[in-house]
Amino acid sequence: LSYTKQFSPFKINGMSRLPPLALVKLSSIYQCLNTKRILRNFSTKTTAGNKIGEILSEQLKPFQSLEVLDLSNNNILELKNTSFPQLQLKYVYINNNKITSMEPGCFDSLSSTLEVLKLNRNRISVIPPKMFKLPQLQYLELNRNRIKRVDGLTFHGLGALKSLKMQRNSISKLMDGAFWGLSNMKVLQLDYNNLTKVTKGWLYGLLMLEQLHLSQNAISRISTDAWEFCQKLSELDLTYNQLTRLDESCFVGLSLLSELFLGNNKVNYIADDAFQGLSMLCTLDLRNNEISWTIEDMNGAFSALDKLKKLVLQGNRISSITKKAFSGLDALEHLDLSNNAIMSIQGNAFSQMKELQELHLNTSSLLCDCQLKWLPQWVADNKFQPFINASCAHPQLLKGKNIFAVNSEDFVCDDFPKPQITVQPETQSAIKGSNVSFVCSAASSSDSPMTFAWKKDNELLLDAEIENYAHLRAQGGDVMEYTTILRLHSVEFDSEGKYQCVISNHFGSSYSTKAKLTVNMLPSFTKMPMDLTIRAGTMARLECAADGHPIPQIAWQKDGGTDFPAARERRMHVMPEDDVFFIVDVKIEDIGVYSCTAQNSAGTVSANATLTVLETPFFVRPLVDRTVTKGETAVLHCIAGGNPPPKLNWTKDDNPLVVTERHFFAAGNQLLIIVDTDVEDAGKYICEMSNTLGTERGNIHLKVIPTTNCDSTQSVAPPLQDDGWATVGIVIIAVVCCVVGTSLVWVVIIYHTRRKNEDCSVTNTDETNLPADIPSYLSSQGTLAERQDGYMSSESGSHHQFITASMAGYYLQQRDSNGACHLDNESEADLEAVTGPLLCPYPGSSGSIYRRGNVYGTEAEKNIYEGCNVDQQAVSMDPFESENGYLKKREHYPYEQSSDDPFDHTVSSFLMQSPSNNVHPSVCGCSEMSGVDGSLETHMLDFNKNQEQASATKATFMGTFGKSLWNPQDSNSNFSQQADCQRAPLHKIPHTSLDSDSELEEDTSNYVTCQLGHHIHQTFDNCRTSAFHSYGIDT
Repeated sequence: LSYTKQFSPFKINGMSRLPPLALVKLSSIYQCLNTKRILRNFSTKTTAGNKIGEILSEQLKPFQSLEVLDLSNNNILELKNTSFPQLQLKYVYINNNKITSMEPGCFDSLSSTLEVLKLNRNRISVIPPKMFKLPQLQYLELNRNRIKRVDGLTFHGLGALKSLKMQRNSISKLMDGAFWGLSNMKVLQLDYNNLTKVTKGWLYGLLMLEQLHLSQNAISRISTDAWEFCQKLSELDLTYNQLTRLDESCFVGLSLLSELFLGNNKVNYIADDAFQGLSMLCTLDLRNNEISWTIEDMNGAFSALDKLKKLVLQGNRISSITKKAFSGLDALEHLDLSNNAIMSIQGNAFSQMKELQELHLNTSSLLCDCQLKWLPQWVADNKFQPFINASCAHPQLLKGKNIFAVNSEDFVCDDFPKPQITVQPETQSAIKGSNVSFVCSAASSSDSPMTFAWKKDNELLLDAEIENYAHLRAQGGDVMEYTTILRLHSVEFDSEGKYQCVISNHFGSSYSTKAKLTVNMLPSFTKMPMDLTIRAGTMARLECAADGHPIPQIAWQKDGGTDFPAARERRMHVMPEDDVFFIVDVKIEDIGVYSCTAQNSAGTVSANATLTVLETPFFVRPLVDRTVTKGETAVLHCIAGGNPPPKLNWTKDDNPLVVTERHFFAAGNQLLIIVDTDVEDAGKYICEMSNTLGTERGNIHLKVIPTTNCDSTQSVAPPLQDDGWATVGIVIIAVVCCVVGTSLVWVVIIYHTRRKNEDCSVTNTDETNLPADIPSYLSSQGTLAERQDGYMSSESGSHHQFITASMAGYYLQQRDSNGACHLDNESEADLEAVTGPLLCPYPGSSGSIYRRGNVYGTEAEKNIYEGCNVDQQAVSMDPFESENGYLKKREHYPYEQSSDDPFDHTVSSFLMQSPSNNVHPSVCGCSEMSGVDGSLETHMLDFNKNQEQASATKATFMGTFGKSLWNPQDSNSNFSQQADCQRAPLHKIPHTSLDSDSELEEDTSNYVTCQLGHHIHQTFDNCRTSAFHSYGIDT
C-alpha cells in the first residue's frame, strides 16, 4: 500500500478476510488509518519512507506478533522511554531519521527479544552511560552519526553483542573502559573517525575481539601493550592513518593475528623486531608507504614471519633489492613489488621463496649490467612473466628494452654508475659536551647528480650539519669520489645511536655500515657514604649512589678487599634499588674502611667511610682466684675487651690498692704482678674496667699460704773452703766463657739478620702475627723472649737449685728443708697466664717492668730500632709515672761500659734513675753468695770504679719481678770481693707489649739490691735463644 494518500473504509474492511501476512509495506503513506484489527497478526511492518515524526506506544501495541520493525527514512526526532510497548520485536531499523537524543531505558521494553538494532544516519551526538540494557542484542550499528566522545561503561549491559559499528562519526576520544562489558564482541568497526592513537585503556574488556577496523583515522602512535586485552585479534586494519614508525612494541601480544593492513600510511621506520611475535601472520599489506630502506638496507626485516603468504609492497619507492631482503619468507606465495622504480636486484634475491606463485613487478629503471643477467632466465623458469613488466634504463644501448628481449651477452659491467661506498663511518666514544664527526665516502662513474643523507637509528636526520665534497679520483679516469661529513656539536646523551650515511643518484642508493656513537660521563656521587659509629649488635647502614653515563656499577670493598667478614657470615645485604648497603648484627671484626666504587666506561671514582663499632667492656677470660705460697710471685690477670679500649683500675678489699715496690702492672693494667708475696697481700682484688659505654667489675681472691722455709733474707751460705775445688771452678769458668764468647758472635749475626726483616710498625689489628719459631713470651723491651729453665749448683755442691725464667730474666725458687728449692705449680700457672696469646687482645698501651742492657752494644741497638718510630724505641723512664698522681722526682744518668772491658763493650748504654735516699732491705741477702772461692778474691782487687758502678747497675732488678740478674763479665776481668749493698731504681719502659703497649700506672719505691762480692758470670741477652745453657759454678 505504499505511496497511497488515503484508505477508503470499504477497502480496509475487506482486508479482514486475508490470511496472516509476513510483511506489510506502508511506505510513503501520509495518513495511516486505524489498522489495529487487520494488522495484529503481521510479523513484519515496514513504514519506511513516511513522514512519521514520533513513535507512539499505543499504535504499536496491537502488533503482538511483530518481530521486525523498520522505521527508516522518517522524521523521528527523539526516542523516549515510552516509545516501544512490550512486543516480540527482534529487528528494529530506525536508519536515516533525525534522532538527536535517546532517553535512558527507551529500549528496555524490548530487552528480552531484541537482537538487531540499527540507528545509522541520524544526528546522535551523545550516548548516555548504560543506555542499552539489551542482554539479547547481538548487532548494533551507529554509523554516520555525530558522536565525538565515548565515555566509560557506555555499552554496559550488552553482554551478548557480537558486532558494533560506529563508522563515519567524529569520534576523537575513546575513554578508558569505553567498551567495557562487551566481553563477547568479535567485530568492532571504527573507520572514518578522528582517533589519533591506540591505547589499551579503551580496548579494556574486549577479550574475544577478532576484527578491529581503524581505517581512515588519524592514528599516529600505537602505545606499548596496547593489545594486552585483545590477544585473540585475527584481523587488524590500520590503513589510511598517520603512522610513521613501527616500533618493537607495536604488535606485542598479537600472536594470533593473521591479517595486518598498514597500507597508505607514512611509515618510514620499521624496527628490527617490529614483527617479532606475529607467528601466525598470513597477510601483510604495506602498500604506499616510505619503507624503501627496509628492503634496500635491512637484512631480514621480515625474517620472523615464517608463515606469511602474501606481502604487498607496492608504491614504496624501492630502488634496489638486496640478497637478504626477503630472507625468512619461506612460505610466501604472493609478492607485490609493483609501482616501485626498481633499478637493481641482487642475484638470487627471490630464490629462497620456494612457494612463490605470483611476483608482481613493473619498472622501467633497471640497470641492465652483469649483475642482472640472472633475472630473465629465473622469471621464465618460474613462469612469472605475466606479472612482470620490466625494461632497461642503463646502459644507453639497452635503454627502453624489455629485459626478456635483451641477449644474455649484452648484460655487461663496463662501469659502475651506482655509488659504491669506499670509506665507512667509524664507531666512536665521546665525552658529554664534546664535538664528533663522522666521515663517509663513495665513488661513481656516472655524472648523475649525487645526494647525501645521514640516518640515526634508521631515521633520517633532517636538521643535521652536513658537509659534502666531490673530486676526481687520482687514478681511475672519470671516476668521481664523493665525501660527506656529519658534524655533531656538544653531544648529549640523546645523541647516542647508530649513524649511517646514504649516498644516492639516479641509478640507486648505497648504504654505509652503521657506526655507533657512545656518549660517556665520568661517574659522580649523588650519595656518598659517611663515617659511622654504632654499637655492636645493631645494624650498620651505608648509602652510596652515583650518576654517570653509562649508568655506573656500584661495588663495595672493605679495607681494599672484597672478603667481608659480614659477607662470609651472610650478614651483609645490598639493596640496589635503594642504594643502601646493610650489615646486620655488627661485630668488632666489621670495623674498617669501606669503599664505595662507581665505575663505567668513562672511568672510576670511589668514596670511603670508616665504620667504628663500639663495645661495652667485657672479660675475655673469666677471672680466676689465686693461691700462692708466701714469697712467691702472684700474677692476677684481668683480660679486658671492648671498644674504645677500656681503662682498668685495681682495688683491694673495696679500698684503693696500696702499691709498693713489690706491685707491678703490665699490659695496660691487665696484669697485676705481686712479687715476694706476703700474708698481708691476701684478700679480694677488684678489677674495674670502663669505657664510654659502661663499666664492668670482677673479683679475684688471692690467698697467701705462710711459710718460714727458704727465706731469702735469712739464708746464709756457708763459707767456701779454700781447697782444690777453686782451681777446678776457674778452669770450668774459663771454658764456659770461651764457648759463650764464640756463641755470642753467631748470635749477633743471626740477631741482625732477623731484626732487619722485622716490621717495627704498630698496626691496628687485633692480633699479633708471630713467626712460627718464636713463642709469645715477653721481654722487657716489648720484644718476644723465649722461656728458659735451668739448674745451678747449690752451696754444698751435691744439690741443685732450679732456676725458672721470668718475664725477662731468672729468679730462684723457694727451697725446702733439705736445701733444695721446690717448684711451685701455682706460680708457674701464673707465668703461663702471662705468656698466653689472649693476654692483650685489644690495641692499647702496655708496659713492661724493666729494661735490661743490650749485650750487643750501642751499634747493635741502633740497628734494632732502625725504621721504628720514636714511641717504639726503648728508653728508661721513671717507674713512678702514673695517672694517679704518685709522681716523684726523677733523675737519670747514662751508664757506659769500661773501655778496658772488651766483652762489656757490647752492653748498650741506657738511662738509669739515680738511687734515692731510701734504703730498703735487700730482697737477695748479701750473704747468700758470700761463700765464693777465696782464690777468686785476688782477681777482684783491680776492679775499678767504673766496674763497680757497672756491677751495681747490672745487679738491679731489671725484668725479673724482684730477682737479681746474673751479670756477664769477661773471664780475664778482675773481680772485687767487696759486697756492698746499693740502691737501684725500678725502670719503666713505656712501649713494651704482649700484643700492644701499656704504661705502669702505680707508684713504686726504690729498693736496694746487693752487689755481690763474688760473682758467677753468666751472659743473659735480650735476644731469642734456642736453649738455656747451664754453666758450672763454684759455690
